[in-house]
Amino acid sequence: MAKFDPDVSVIGQSVARLEDPPLVRGQGRFAADVSFPGQLHMRIVRSSMPHGRIVSIDTTATLQMPGVVAVWTVADIADIPPIGFRDTRVEQLEPYRQPVLADGVVRYVGEPVAAVFADDAYRAEDAADAVIVEFEEWPSIMTADVTAEFSPGHSTEAMVVKQGYGDIEAAFGAAYAVVELDLSVGRHSGVPLETRGAIARHDAVNDIIELHGAAKVPHRNREQLARMLDRPLSSIHLFEGHVGGGFGVRGELYPEDVLVCLASLRLGQPVKWIEDRREHLIATNHSRQQRHRIKAAVDRGGQILGLDDVFFHDQGAYVRTHGARVLEMVSGMLPGPYRIPAYRIAGHYRLTNKTPCATYRSPGRYEGTFVRERMMDAVASRLGLDRVEVRRRNLISQSEMPYERDLQALGDDVIYDSGDYAGLLDRALDRIGWPALLRQVEQRRHNGELVGLGLSMFVEKSGLGPKDGVFISVDPQGDIEVVTGGASLGQGFETVIAQICAGTLGCDYRRIRVIHGQTNRIANGIGAHATRATVMTGSATQVAAWKLRDRALDAAAELLQADRADLTIADGEVRHKNQRLSPCVALGDISAWISAHPSGTDAPGGLNAEGWFHTEHMNYPYGVHIALVKVDPSTFAVKVERYLIAYDVGRAVNPMMVEGQLVGGLAQGLGGALFEEFLYDDRGEPLSVTFADYLIPTLHEIPAVEVLLTEDAPSPKNPLGIKGAGEGGVNGAGAAIASAIDDAIQCSGAVTALPVTPARLMVLMAAAPKNPAAKDRSLSVADH
Repeated sequence: MAKFDPDVSVIGQSVARLEDPPLVRGQGRFAADVSFPGQLHMRIVRSSMPHGRIVSIDTTATLQMPGVVAVWTVADIADIPPIGFRDTRVEQLEPYRQPVLADGVVRYVGEPVAAVFADDAYRAEDAADAVIVEFEEWPSIMTADVTAEFSPGHSTEAMVVKQGYGDIEAAFGAAYAVVELDLSVGRHSGVPLETRGAIARHDAVNDIIELHGAAKVPHRNREQLARMLDRPLSSIHLFEGHVGGGFGVRGELYPEDVLVCLASLRLGQPVKWIEDRREHLIATNHSRQQRHRIKAAVDRGGQILGLDDVFFHDQGAYVRTHGARVLEMVSGMLPGPYRIPAYRIAGHYRLTNKTPCATYRSPGRYEGTFVRERMMDAVASRLGLDRVEVRRRNLISQSEMPYERDLQALGDDVIYDSGDYAGLLDRALDRIGWPALLRQVEQRRHNGELVGLGLSMFVEKSGLGPKDGVFISVDPQGDIEVVTGGASLGQGFETVIAQICAGTLGCDYRRIRVIHGQTNRIANGIGAHATRATVMTGSATQVAAWKLRDRALDAAAELLQADRADLTIADGEVRHKNQRLSPCVALGDISAWISAHPSGTDAPGGLNAEGWFHTEHMNYPYGVHIALVKVDPSTFAVKVERYLIAYDVGRAVNPMMVEGQLVGGLAQGLGGALFEEFLYDDRGEPLSVTFADYLIPTLHEIPAVEVLLTEDAPSPKNPLGIKGAGEGGVNGAGAAIASAIDDAIQCSGAVTALPVTPARLMVLMAAAPKNPAAKDRSLSVADH
């Protein structure tokens, strides 16, 4: 970490995080730390049946237990609609929305059936256990390979997402070879240190419902709650405290959030709910699970002529707030950094009797990169070409930027704004010493070790629009407050926004207070998701800071009787550019003067400014992952010995925090590649309900990650040139590790499914051809 240098622009410095002091002192305020006098505690009665009809719910014994205030079933909240979609209404998906409490039918183990409210958390838990639910069991659907009836008139195939461009039939007709793969990504998700929590209270005097424990998208959830509870938007406010990790799964609107708000209103007392870990593993959004049947048409030199993919997305029991976002991102971004002349994809959105899925860090791209990069390795293997060279021959060149495809992701046209993909590949290979590493691997294999190298390339997306706004004000003491509609999930949001504000204004970033996740302070906000916070909120901060700077210079010119062009701002003071010791005026004094002498154009409250940033399209960072792994032939465990992430971020506001995001993301990507998987038995009973069964990597399994952070392709989409970094460490991990395992066991195309657990690897190695040069088992080729 670099020491803050006030004589150098703070933008681009690895300065200390502003968020950390209260956290390292044990003064953090997480959801479980929020309590109000007289609060009730809510406990959810969850379905123990994967699929069936609710015959009866007996709450008689529960209502007689000490401390129990109420027990709700769906009959008690019949006026509350199912949970809607966060952004736009998708009429085709409306029949698949989740009710707040099960309405006659349960569709997964863990579905909320009833809610118990008591004066003590332990009493609430005991009381929930006393609720007797009788089910009539129905057959469960446990695979997205089949369809059935979801409800009368509606199939479990909710929709099919199709995209494409070019003449795919002509591409395959002209192919020298056709390579086909059948690939799968297992079901896993984010497991933040802090589970979900929601604490609501109703301010009866002002008729305002407060929801504490909000995260990710407080303003969007506020809007949904207002619709569901049929209340004015102004009568609901959400408050974000410290958040112990988000990763896409925290902060969506869940049944529990609706229930605590409704209960605080109807029961007249604050209501608190904190999720336990078992609940988290069976009730919080899952993600990832997909099966892809993909084929590529290639010419003799390894150029891809066309890519054709049909995939099946296992959504689980309901469609939650994200709608069809994951399918859209898979279909819109699967081509990655490669020049694919013809492309066709069809994504089947199918429901099963499992915990519902939604977005998890790098949703759709982790899966798509695994599929695409497995194909690149397969093409190289079949044609007898070098893996790196096949990728290089297909890369979009820097001279082709901006590169537009007739595809969409998140409702946005896919237009790569800038990038030097080949340049980053070369720099990554040079940094890790690729030729020497190849020789070392060969020598170790000669000595009997199962070691291998793998790589992957990818394009990410960031800066989802369309707009973001902030309000900056300076108080008479010179302290600066930036009020945003953003959200902080632990990623360093406050520090980045303070750096951008300070770098624009010319002041110490440590004197800036960043407000986020409080809907009572700012009317609009889109939160922190889709790797948008630094790009969108940061750019809005720069706009507002420039406005405030202009106002400060105008006022100072009048106060100092100086020409505005001769003035600058440094160290929180306006002074003459070339006369360091000349009279100056502090920003705080300017704010006080404006308050006392307002003009017709001044906003009330002194020196302040509002800034908005608008964008028509996302921007696209990109990266390369390289992995060195070793396979233990006795235990079939895979050890990642060395790992490099090369990533171009356009411009890094705080390089240290960007590297932290990449390394943290790699830990989750590695987990999905080797350890993490939600498993079910044939009946639909979840088998991964504790950390003894759902394995996550520990520090022992995470290698010392090498990071090559480049700024070779600043984005033309915003004045700072910045791109996002929150998902670049996850994106390529599964693909790179799979490639390295193939190389280690000398069986190209062996890994067709993630995670590569020891049990799966044992089967793969037992079935592997004894001759490493034997024909690849995982792909078929039609030669033309």
